Amino acid sequence: MKLILTQEVAGLGDAGDIVEVKDGYGRNYLLPRGLAIGWTRGGEKQVTQIKRARKSREIRNLDHAKEVKAEIEALTVNVPAKAGDSGKLFGSVTNTDVMNAIKAAGGPLVEKRNVQISAPIKKTGSHTVAIDLHPDVVARVTIEVVPS
Repeated sequence: MKLILTQEVAGLGDAGDIVEVKDGYGRNYLLPRGLAIGWTRGGEKQVTQIKRARKSREIRNLDHAKEVKAEIEALTVNVPAKAGDSGKLFGSVTNTDVMNAIKAAGGPLVEKRNVQISAPIKKTGSHTVAIDLHPDVVARVTIEVVPS
């Protein structure tokens, strides 16, 4: 089965890649989860759009990664979350929450899979989160979880 990946799949390829997989894997795993679409000639246009979007988000080289790191670490990031009187959150802060808070603070767009939260954030206050920008560059940003 020939498919076009819409997201990165470990061990298979990146978004926009055209891959050949076994029928069952494509039909039962990739297609239902939205990780791929069926290959067609019209799909080739979608491939170019996916690759263009990926290229605009990716870190170009080590120097660019260092620039983005400095930009992210200079930010003051506030993450609003629902919390009780004692400061305990109803739920926890997720990668998506951190990604959206960085973007709202005026920072660059980072992908949620690059946000590394070492332990679940379940209390208000200051927490440190790592963001993988490049294999050699990891930005550490301090987020302030505030009750909303």
